Parts: sequence; C-alpha cells; structure tokens
Amino acid sequence: MKNDTLKGQYRINEQIRAKEVRIVSDDIEPKVYPIFQALKMAEERDLDLVEISPNAQPPVCRIIDYSKFLYQLKKRQKEQKAKQVKVNVKEIRFGPQTDDHDYNFKLKHAKGFLEDGDKVKAYVFFKGRSILFKEQGEVLLLRFANDLEDYAKVDQMPILEGKRMTIQLSPKKKDAPKKSATAGAPKPAAPAPKAEKPEKGEE
Repeated sequence: MKNDTLKGQYRINEQIRAKEVRIVSDDIEPKVYPIFQALKMAEERDLDLVEISPNAQPPVCRIIDYSKFLYQLKKRQKEQKAKQVKVNVKEIRFGPQTDDHDYNFKLKHAKGFLEDGDKVKAYVFFKGRSILFKEQGEVLLLRFANDLEDYAKVDQMPILEGKRMTIQLSPKKKDAPKKSATAGAPKPAAPAPKAEKPEKGEE
C-alpha cells in the first residue's frame, strides 16, 4: 500500500497534462520542451517522463527509470524514519497527600520508564480545596526528581498549570563503563634468571 501511495504522488508519461514541460536531466539540455517531444525523448531512451514539480510553470520533469526512482524514494524515507527516534512521554499522577506506599510504587514505575528510554511527566492534581497544599505538592515532585537523579535529568522544574503542578524528566544517557587506570596496561616483564657461577674445578 505504501508503494501505491508513492506511485500516486507523481504523474508519468501520458498522465502529464501540461502542453510543455521543463526537462531537468544529466544528459539533456535543461530547457522547456513541448510534451510530445519530451515523451519521445523518454521513449528513445527506454525511460519514463516523470513530473517532479507539478506546480512550477511549466511543470518540471525528469527522464528517468520510474521504478528505480520509486525505489530510491522509498529507501530515503526508510533512512529518515530510522533517524527519527520516537520518544514516549509517560504520565504519573500523584495526589497532594500521597502516602509512602503509593509513592514508592509510582517511583518504581518511573524508573522502569526511564530505563526504557521514555520521558516521565509527573504531576500532582489538586482537587477542590486541596490547592491549599500546592507547596506540599511541589515538595513531593522535587523529592521525586531527587530520588530519580541516577536515572533522569530535570527538563522542567515544578510548574503550576490550572489544577496541576507538573515536573518533566528525561532519561540520562548511559555512560560507557570506564576502564581502570591499570586495565590494559602492559604487565612488567619478569626478571631474567641470574646466571649461576661455575664452581671451582669446573672452569
């Protein structure tokens, strides 16, 4: 299906409706040609006339192997997709008076998310008059960030937005293990054995 979508993006050969087109090609002089002449040039080379800029005046076309053109496009899209690292943001909700058991349970989940490479957005939700405890909510979020300092860095300090106070954390990059100063160092050579002195009478 994806390949079909790519095909539908470009008009080729007789699908091109313009009366004249600008040819851009390596072995053809770049200028405006009547459509019948452009089609003939493509046919002589056993290639396709592909409209790559339909909104230009006149439209810009290339004389190329259309199948190869689609293959290169698909390959480029795959490379771009591979470069885009998808980062998920996991939300963790606290109340302003979360008990230790609930806190530790959510802290454990946050560690798991960060180890998987996800960001964590933790927030305290103030319901009704609990907004009076906003300082308590801030202390809780700062404690949360402090308990995760080995796993995360703080992207955004606690900020109050309506009834929510939010903090955002990103996973820390894992450092490569450092080699000790002695590791890899050449071992000192063993001392050469001392030559024994010949006893008298053996000389």
